[in-house]
Amino acid sequence: MFNMNPDDLTEGPLLRGLVVLSLPLLAQNVVQVIQQIVDLFWVGRLSSAAVSAVGLTTPLIAMIWAVVLTMPFVGTQVLVSQRVGGEDSAGARRWLFTGLVVSVGIGIVVGVIAFVSARPFIELLLSVRPGPVPLRVVDLAVAYFGIIAIGVWMAGIADTTEAAFIGWGDSRAALYMNLIALGMNLLLDPIFIFGFHDNPLFGAFGLTGVQSVLFSVTHFGGLGIRGAALATLTGYGVGATVGLLLIARGRNGGMLSWAAVQFDSGAVRELVDVGIPAGGQYVLKQAVEIVLLLVVFRAAGGVGLAAYVVGFRVATIAVVPSTSLQQAAQSIVGQNLGAGEADRARRTTWLGVAVAGGVLALIGLVQWTIPRTLVQLFVPTLVPAAADLAVEYLLILAYGYPAIGAVYLLQAGFNGARRTRTSFVASLLQYWGIRLPIAAVGGIVLSAGASAVFWAVTISNLVVAVGLAAYYHYSTAEGMLDRAAKAAAAD
Repeated sequence: MFNMNPDDLTEGPLLRGLVVLSLPLLAQNVVQVIQQIVDLFWVGRLSSAAVSAVGLTTPLIAMIWAVVLTMPFVGTQVLVSQRVGGEDSAGARRWLFTGLVVSVGIGIVVGVIAFVSARPFIELLLSVRPGPVPLRVVDLAVAYFGIIAIGVWMAGIADTTEAAFIGWGDSRAALYMNLIALGMNLLLDPIFIFGFHDNPLFGAFGLTGVQSVLFSVTHFGGLGIRGAALATLTGYGVGATVGLLLIARGRNGGMLSWAAVQFDSGAVRELVDVGIPAGGQYVLKQAVEIVLLLVVFRAAGGVGLAAYVVGFRVATIAVVPSTSLQQAAQSIVGQNLGAGEADRARRTTWLGVAVAGGVLALIGLVQWTIPRTLVQLFVPTLVPAAADLAVEYLLILAYGYPAIGAVYLLQAGFNGARRTRTSFVASLLQYWGIRLPIAAVGGIVLSAGASAVFWAVTISNLVVAVGLAAYYHYSTAEGMLDRAAKAAAAD
């Protein structure tokens, strides 16, 4: 059922291609969500200060992730898929090698800078937070962020390798990598954090005797919050190793060769040119989220801030199907453009919009029906005022879910055609041109409270979905995809 080859994506039924390619990606994204929950579960048993430290570093880590992971991921996926669609296996191999070089190079440079500047980065983030943070939390945040920063290049290798598999139309391999990474994280998180002394894992299974023996042999008492970061990076490293082993064993007819191992500065520039706008999108989003936290705190205080965070977490999980479909669509669009099938690339985008919009509409309907149940499930300890606001936010968010699905897939249509700058501009308008001004003016200037911020999110999603759809229709009518297909053939 899940066997796909390039001919299936460039000649077979488009709906089947989208579904078959996206299902393993959906499972992969669910695995990544589970991994985050696992990290939080064990860190939460370390201390509340450790949980706060991880939350404090989340925006900074997301920005590093955008540069080191997202940028080479999108560039590699798009360029590999176009070469595969054009039956240029040698070119696809060169782009995979180029992607690995870029991800490792950027990962080392950015990681070292972030590691050395960990404390100033954390203090800069604290300068815009609405309340004081204890010094203990700051110290833990610096420790956690520092470990992630110095090892981010391993995550870059893993994600770039996944991007190549997806570009080849092989989403199952990417799923295997993530399942193994999750398994390593499940195993290593409690051991690296607590070691073999007072480890809640051994206590839960009645294995305190085994724990005592292991501690007497190793004298390993755990690394605390540093262990959580190290377990995450180790999972990425093992996942990357599995992916590279699959490649070394000749998966997909051979995805690397000695002939592809050559440094080409022009190829590096092209990959970076395609990937930077995609990474920039995530930086824009994370930056505006920091500012919106301040706006909602100023507009509605702590209860409004708590409600906003709950809604943000729920929405992050709800849009997972759209991200999976986006990754699948980018590969299908890229492969069809590489094969000179501009019309199939166009139909893939609109079909993806319909599927993603429909799936998100169903999710939104469920959320609209049981918002209070969801709030109690995620945060049962919310005070009544915060819970009521969170329910209101979930209701408002639900109206814009189909638009979120449409935006993801329209951006996939542009990205697959190497028009990642268009997606970047759309995100710039969505977050900074529409969402933030409405939230700030409505919530603070007009004193509409948290509701103004909630509606700003949904309105920005709806407006950008309509605008991006109109611009995609105009661009394709003006020959954007035909030009992209000719450019891919000329490389």
